[in-house]
Amino acid sequence: MKSNSSVLRDFTVDRRVWLLSAIAIVIGIGAALLAVILLKAIALATNIFYYHRLSFLSVGPAGSPLGYWMPLVPIVGGLIVGLMARFGSDKIRGHGIPEAIEAILLNGAKVQPSIAVLKPISAAISIGSGGPFGAEGPIIMTGGAFGSLIAQWVHLTDAERTTLLVAGAAAGMSATFSAPLSAILLGVELLLFEWRPRSLIPVAFASITAEVLRVLLLGSGPLFAMPAMPFQQSAWVCVLALLLGLAVGVAAAALSRLMYGFEDLFERLPVHWMWWPAIGGIGIGLGGWFFPRGLGVGYDNIAELLRGNAPLTLLLGLIVGKSLMWAFSLGSGTSGGVLAPLLMIGGAMGELAAHAAHASAPEQALWAAVAMGAMLAGSLGVPLTAILFTLEITRCLPVLLPVMLGCLAAYAMTSLIMPRSILTEKLSRRGYHLTREYGIDPLEIVSIAEIMREAGPAERTVAGTPLRDVYVYSDEISCWAVANLPSERASAGGCSR
Repeated sequence: MKSNSSVLRDFTVDRRVWLLSAIAIVIGIGAALLAVILLKAIALATNIFYYHRLSFLSVGPAGSPLGYWMPLVPIVGGLIVGLMARFGSDKIRGHGIPEAIEAILLNGAKVQPSIAVLKPISAAISIGSGGPFGAEGPIIMTGGAFGSLIAQWVHLTDAERTTLLVAGAAAGMSATFSAPLSAILLGVELLLFEWRPRSLIPVAFASITAEVLRVLLLGSGPLFAMPAMPFQQSAWVCVLALLLGLAVGVAAAALSRLMYGFEDLFERLPVHWMWWPAIGGIGIGLGGWFFPRGLGVGYDNIAELLRGNAPLTLLLGLIVGKSLMWAFSLGSGTSGGVLAPLLMIGGAMGELAAHAAHASAPEQALWAAVAMGAMLAGSLGVPLTAILFTLEITRCLPVLLPVMLGCLAAYAMTSLIMPRSILTEKLSRRGYHLTREYGIDPLEIVSIAEIMREAGPAERTVAGTPLRDVYVYSDEISCWAVANLPSERASAGGCSR
């Protein structure tokens, strides 16, 4: 039977998408400002903790004059974060992205107002006191909380509230990394659980708005510049990118299990979880004693990796020291993101392989970029986001083909050997299973007339009551539908095999 083309549409969208888009632009402005504020707050906290001065100058903990007192700083920061989580809100614990997913799936995209305040403050304290984390996870959660609060204020539906939460999260990531397109894709691959104009368009408006504002506030240009290089499209480069992606995929699975293994150890400690971040700070302090460049966000490490020819001590320190510091401290339940550490660890793996092959500086930078993207694709399970993110932060188009191969190889490997990503594993440990395979609801493309037939005389009586306008699905499954309703409306009344 032919469908009524005037009723059925390709997409489920209405004019409210313009209202949501207008609100999303406002959210994009707010999330961008919050991202800049958080980055400045991290710089201020770093200056206070390690240099004992009030300054917004972006510095790293490695140059601190504290000497033997440096290992105590992360402990103090962890203690403050633990107290904030205990007496403020325990939702500030963790990376930020799993908490955003949980809010979408379990809480109708509602986020408490306290999260929008406590999350960035706790992240600034945690990272500023030496925590080896990225700022993007807390910024994503903060931007998402801002979007959710706006949606609650204007009394939108659950679906619309979800869209604006993701719009705020995408805007936060866009403002942090100057990567608006990959921020949109992250929302699609990880947070929206759908690909519809009603959600994609407002999220895109928010992300683009945040990028425009970021350029005005922080300047334009690539976040991490790479040396000039020719297009890397030879068969040999493709084979090496594939092999490197597979190796990084195995490493991504190992990092996830390492982090959650430490979390299991903390769960068995005979002390309240409030003290865990301070214990995690002990690991940060000891690791920072041997490898000071592992402290803090470490964007300078990413920049050095992508310039090529990084020293061997830095590569080994990131692979061993940064991995252990990050996994141990994040397993303690403190506040911090995962993107920047994963970029560093993956990039160091790629550059170490190129270093062993005595490659030139541009070639080392190429393999660092490939491994960075592969680590994100494998760990987070977002291959398209990882490919575009690598291109956006470097603005280096010649690395496209090897980065694509590396990301897809790592994604294939982790999909086979890991039941869940490093983000969704946290939800699984709370008793929730999340499937990320999108599919079309078959009931949206099938009409009632195509799957039902008019009932026979014997099927028109249910429990001794005669009915009219009765239809059944098939001879094998006898179902009766609600009678005495217009033919455009129907609902199942009962079924038996």
